[in-house]
Amino acid sequence: MDLSFSKPGEIVQLLCERLRKERLLRQMTQAEVAARAGIGVNTVSNLEAGRNVGFETVIRVATVLGRLQELEALFKPRLDSLDDMLRYENSASRQRVKKKASHA
Repeated sequence: MDLSFSKPGEIVQLLCERLRKERLLRQMTQAEVAARAGIGVNTVSNLEAGRNVGFETVIRVATVLGRLQELEALFKPRLDSLDDMLRYENSASRQRVKKKASHA
């Protein structure tokens, strides 16, 4: 599915539905996922409903459901050329992006 034209809320809803289906496919209850992830049942329920939860919670649940590999690719750099690789390596030492001076 191409998410390019989706609103953030629509993407959240889609991912929450997928998460719930994955849990059910593995025949796990919310309580089982919560226990294995070290979080509360209400947190799993909130995650499946698209309510605010921490990113660490998403990682814990993805780990329990065996879907950590997908998260590994989430912000993986695109290194299509030697120049891309050099820029990426050099950016690792930078701490901030400097704002461009406005010419008003």
